Amino acid sequence: MQFQRFQKSEYGRLPHDPGVYKFYDDTEIIYVGKAKDLRKRVSSYFTKTTGADRKTFRLVQEVVYIEVVIVNSEFDALLLENSLIKENQPKYNILLKDDKSFPSICVTYERFPRIYSTRRIDQSLGQYFGPYTSVKAMNNVLDLIRKLYKIRTCNYNLSEANIAKGKFKVCLEYHIGNCLGPCEGLQTEEDYLKDISQAKEILKGNIAVVRRSFQKLMNDAASDLNFELAQTFKEKLEYLEKFQSKSLIVQQKITNTDVFSILYDKEFSFINFMMIDNGSIKISETVEVKNNLADNAKDVLIQAMLTLREKYQSRNAEVLTNIDLPDWLEMSISVPKIGDKRKLVDLSLKNALLFKQEKIQRAEKARLNKSPVLEELKSALKLKELPIHIECFDNSNMQGTNPVASMVCFRNGRPSKKDYRKFNIKTVVGPDDFASMYEIVTRRYSRLRDEGAEMPKLVLIDGGKGQLGAATKALKDLGLYGQLPIAGIAKKLEEIYVPEDPIPLHISKKSQALKLLQHLRDEAHRFAITFHRQKRSKQSLQSKLDSIEGIGKATKDKLLLEYKTISKMKKADLNELAHLIGNKRAHALKSALERDS
Repeated sequence: MQFQRFQKSEYGRLPHDPGVYKFYDDTEIIYVGKAKDLRKRVSSYFTKTTGADRKTFRLVQEVVYIEVVIVNSEFDALLLENSLIKENQPKYNILLKDDKSFPSICVTYERFPRIYSTRRIDQSLGQYFGPYTSVKAMNNVLDLIRKLYKIRTCNYNLSEANIAKGKFKVCLEYHIGNCLGPCEGLQTEEDYLKDISQAKEILKGNIAVVRRSFQKLMNDAASDLNFELAQTFKEKLEYLEKFQSKSLIVQQKITNTDVFSILYDKEFSFINFMMIDNGSIKISETVEVKNNLADNAKDVLIQAMLTLREKYQSRNAEVLTNIDLPDWLEMSISVPKIGDKRKLVDLSLKNALLFKQEKIQRAEKARLNKSPVLEELKSALKLKELPIHIECFDNSNMQGTNPVASMVCFRNGRPSKKDYRKFNIKTVVGPDDFASMYEIVTRRYSRLRDEGAEMPKLVLIDGGKGQLGAATKALKDLGLYGQLPIAGIAKKLEEIYVPEDPIPLHISKKSQALKLLQHLRDEAHRFAITFHRQKRSKQSLQSKLDSIEGIGKATKDKLLLEYKTISKMKKADLNELAHLIGNKRAHALKSALERDS
């Protein structure tokens, strides 16, 4: 079944309708769930950061995109979710994979069978119905059976010999009318098994069989003027009516049917197709069709019907649609006006409308992405594409020590901090900014190239001609020069340098495009400086510990993990230190720190 797809970050655009959602990682379905309100339920995964268990936290980290489909009720969502979990076996739907964790209803093989819920399956004990995806739904079935029939809840061994010996006494369930006392022989086995037989029909979903039986018993009692008994059966019929819920996901009266609906516009049409197989929706797909000038809604729908039926090899003879079609097609086509078939057509239209709304929203989002600032920057630097993805590089070192670098990423003119990167300089010795720039640009884009990842629309270098030249050489050596636009921004005069042009570009100081480049440059510088300070502080801390006799690597790691800073180690109690690293090392550490003070 193909659902409507959303990116992970677009959960706020899901509809406020009941339905089913699927979470995907890069390759497969990892979770299937149901919701009374799709937007509220899916949003809760990404907005509630506290109280989530480790499984949920890990699930959220792995989600790449989401697929949803709308249904008419929460019960419909439950049934469809059950079908999809059985079909796809997602790794985070643990309950379904483990029968012991998924509740079923057991009808035992005892002389007077019991009916109860269980999570353990032992076929030698009884006949099992389920498993149930919802404990609430299962309990509703059990409650109905207990209201309709007098089924015992005790676990006595009601053999003929035990009953004849009078080993058991009736309990409270008998006195309040929930049991007829088979334990004392007050109910025959034949009478009891009649109730069990009808209870099994309910568990199988054959409500009509039970309804006809109660209807006949009620009429017979009324004919015999036994109105009190007739009222009892009438109440049972009412229980059945309240319990039974007509579902569009599993509708036994509608079988082997195709449903098509179309939303027609002058330029585009949106068509939803649902294939009903043995009472269940097996396929649901929405397609977009670009209309030709001569097309009308009927022509478009007929073409789509033939294509989709062929694609899914449907041979269903009955077709339901929302518009009238010619009779020459070799199938029975109708436009239902009322009833369950009309509900199916309305559901199909609802999914087509969701697809259309999503397309409109995506187009609006793309329009908004063309911000005036990015348009101005594109014009100023004579770029071929709008720079919606910019990466900026900067180096940081102090007299050649602890050389590091940073890369910050802006998307749609705003910082995308999850895409920021830190670099330890590995191949350069001493304060060589040009060689450091060559290294980090090479490392960054060789990796993106090898992984086939998205490349930026603009590479910005914090520096003038020298740093820009080093970065440009790196792109040339990678074979990416000409594919990635690159520029440098000098600090003093805010001059913009581009490759192969000796004259810098001056952008107006009031320009929003220049302010965006300055923001990128300053953010890269801040990020690099912060990383450099962290590294220098850590190295300073480690060097002090390295100078203390008896403090080895393992001891140093323990101290750093526990106290983080020298000042905290100084304040620590000697006994506390001795408990962590031993008495001898603790005394050596305390003495060294006191001398240092």
